[in-house]
Amino acid sequence: MAYQLYRNTTLGNTLQESLDELIQYGQITPQLALKVILQFDKSINAALSNRVKARVTFKASKLNTYRFCDNVWTLMLNDVEFREVHEFAKVDKVKIVACDGKNAIISEMENEKR
Repeated sequence: MAYQLYRNTTLGNTLQESLDELIQYGQITPQLALKVILQFDKSINAALSNRVKARVTFKASKLNTYRFCDNVWTLMLNDVEFREVHEFAKVDKVKIVACDGKNAIISEMENEKR
C-alpha cells in the first residue's frame, strides 16, 4: 500500500473535494472515488520517487524531537537553513516526514504480481 502523506497537499485536497462533489451529484460511486484516491497515492509516490532529481541540503541549530515508526522518520527541527544550488531559505520551525518511497513502490509492485 502506498503512503497517504500527499492527500493533505493542495493537489490531494482538491482531488478529494472534487470527488466528494461528484459523489454528491450522483455522478460517481463512493467505491470509484476510493479507487481514484488509491491510484493518486500510488501515482504521486511513484512520481516523486522516480522523477524528482533535485537535492536540497539542510542544517538545523536544534533537533527538538525525532521518531522512527513503521519505516517513517519524523523530525521536528528549529532554526533550519535549506540550500539548493543557488537558493537559500531559513525557517524558525519545520517538521520533516521521510519515508522510503522506492522500497514502498517495489513492495507494491511485488504485491500486485501475486
